[in-house]
Amino acid sequence: MSMIPEETVDQVRESADLVGLIGEAVELKRTGSDYRGPCPFHGGTHRNFAVIPKKNRYYCFVCHASGDVFSWLMKRFGMDYPTAVREAARRAGIVIPETPGRSGPDPREPLFEAVAVAQDWFTRQLLESPEAADPRAYLEGREITLDTAGEHGLGYAPPGRGFLTAMKELGLDDKVLLEAGLTAQREDGKVVPRFRARLLFPIHDLRGRAVGFGGRLLVPGEPKYLNSPESPIFHKGKQLYNLHQAKTAIRKEESVILVEGYFDVFRLVLAGVEHVVAPLGTALTGDQAGLLRRFARTATLLYDSDQAGLRATFRGGDELLRHGVRVRVATMPEGEDPDTLVRKGGAAALQPILEDGIDLLERKIQLLERKGWFEGVEHQREALDRLLPTIRAAADPITRDLYLKTVSERTGVSREVLREQAAARAAAPPAPPDAPTPSRGRPVAPVRRRRPGLEVAAERLLLWVMLRDRSWIPKAATEVPVEWFETPVLRELYEAMLRSPENVQSAIFLEHLSPLAQKALARVDGYEAKYGSPDLDRAFVDACRSLEARPLRKKLDEIKALRDGRSITAENFDTIVQEEREIRNKLSAIFPEELLKRKLRRGDVDAR
Repeated sequence: MSMIPEETVDQVRESADLVGLIGEAVELKRTGSDYRGPCPFHGGTHRNFAVIPKKNRYYCFVCHASGDVFSWLMKRFGMDYPTAVREAARRAGIVIPETPGRSGPDPREPLFEAVAVAQDWFTRQLLESPEAADPRAYLEGREITLDTAGEHGLGYAPPGRGFLTAMKELGLDDKVLLEAGLTAQREDGKVVPRFRARLLFPIHDLRGRAVGFGGRLLVPGEPKYLNSPESPIFHKGKQLYNLHQAKTAIRKEESVILVEGYFDVFRLVLAGVEHVVAPLGTALTGDQAGLLRRFARTATLLYDSDQAGLRATFRGGDELLRHGVRVRVATMPEGEDPDTLVRKGGAAALQPILEDGIDLLERKIQLLERKGWFEGVEHQREALDRLLPTIRAAADPITRDLYLKTVSERTGVSREVLREQAAARAAAPPAPPDAPTPSRGRPVAPVRRRRPGLEVAAERLLLWVMLRDRSWIPKAATEVPVEWFETPVLRELYEAMLRSPENVQSAIFLEHLSPLAQKALARVDGYEAKYGSPDLDRAFVDACRSLEARPLRKKLDEIKALRDGRSITAENFDTIVQEEREIRNKLSAIFPEELLKRKLRRGDVDAR
C-alpha cells in the first residue's frame, strides 16, 4: 500500500466535519461550544458524550472513549488507520497524493496498539480504581478535575503487577509489551511493569498516536520523572509533548511557546493558550528544534528563572537559532512557573510576561550586565566567551549580523574581530552566564577530530542508495532530516532528490544543480565502481545509523575534551556524567552491539 504524506493526513484531520460525521450515528445537541449526545460505545442514554469542534476530538465522560476523526472511523466501523484516513479524505473532498511506500502492514502497528491499550487501561485506573485515591487527590490539589484528566488521557500506573495481569487478559504479547517500553526485564530475567505508582502523561507522535508516557512518581523514590525508553515508535530526543495538538495553533500563531514540564503545558492549554509544547524531560535537541521549525519561525522560551532554567533556556535557544528560528525569552517572576502563575491568575497573568519577552542574546547581555561582567578587560573577555556561542548559533544571516552589531556596540570590540571569532570553532562550549567559571590555568584538551572522509561516507552511501533505487527516497524523507547532512554540496543533492524524486537520473535534475553538486553527483554515481555493490537494505540502515549517531559521537568527544582538560568542576560534574550516560544510552539504542559491549540494560533504572 502506498504511503499517505503526513501533511495530507494533517489536512484531512483539520478539514473533517467531525460533528457531521458523528451526527450520522449519534443525536447531538449543541451545548455551548461543544455538542453532546448519548455515547455510542457503551450504549449510554444520557448526554455524556461530547464532540469538541475546536479540538476536532470526541470524549465520553463515562466510558472515557476518546479520539479524532480517524479514531471514530476505526472504532465505529472497524477500519484500519490508512483506510480511515482515506475515508475521511473522501468525505472532505480531499485528493490524496499517493507516494511509493512499503508493501503490507506497518511492522510497528502492534507497538502502537499496545501503547493505546495501555493508555486506556491507565486512564481507567486513574478515574475508577480505589488504588488511585491519592493520585486523584493530587490532581484535585492542582485544580485539575477528573473529567479534564480523562479528556486529556492522563492515567495512573498502580504499584504491583496488576498491569501485567490486565495486559495478559487483553491478549497482548509479552515481547510486544517489552519492545514498546511498557515493561522492563531485570538482570535475573524477571519482567516487571516499567511504570509503577506514577501519574502518567501520554506522549503522542505527530499523527496523534500514543507512543509512550511520561510518569511522575507520587511516592518517595527516584527518579521523580520517568519516560518510556527508546523504542521503534518512541524517541525522546525527536518528539515533543503536546505537539500533535498544538501544531495547528502554532501554524496559526506563527509562533510556539516552550515550557519545561508536562503540568506547565497542561495548565496553559486549559487556560486557552494552545500553541505550547515541552521537551520530554531533557534539554531541547537539534531534532526537536528542526521539528519545530517546520511549524513556526519564532519561539518563546518560558522556562523557570532559576539556574537550571537559565541553562536550559540558553542551550535550547542556541539550538533553535541553529535551525533558523528567532528566539525570545520570557522571564518568569521569582519562585513562579507557568503552572503556578496561570493557576493563580489565568491566561491574563501570563500575557504581559509573554509581551515583555526579549531576544535570546539580549537576555544574556541583561544577565551579564547585572553581574558586572562588562566592567574591566578580564570580565569583558569572559562575557564575550558567553555571547559568542549564541552569535555562532544564529543561522539566519540577518540575525547574526544584528548580533554582531549589538555585541560590538556593547563591548567596543570591532565587528570584524567578532565575526572572525564567531567563525572559529571553540574547543569546548562556554558555560551560560549563570554557571560557575571554570578554574583558570588548566589547559583544555582539543576535541578529537574525525577524518573528513569518514564524515561524508554515510552521506554518500545514503545518496547512492536513493540514486540506485528511487523507491528509497520517500523512506529517507521520513527517516533522515536534512539537518543530518553536514556537507553542503551533499545536502544540496539530498534536498534536490527529496524535492523531485521523479526526475532523479534525468537531464532535468542536473539542470537544477550547482556545478559543485553536479560533480558530487558523479562521484556518488561512481560509488559502486569503487566500493562494489552493497545490499541496498543493509546500506540504507548503516547510513541512517551512522548519520543519527554522528552528533552524539561528537558530543562525547567534547565531553572527553572537558575531562582530559580537567575543566569539570564539582558543581557541574553530575550534570556532565548524566549527559554522557544519556548519550551512551542513545548510541546503544542505535547500535545494539555497543549495548552488549557496555553491559547496559534499558529499563533497569525503574526495575527494582
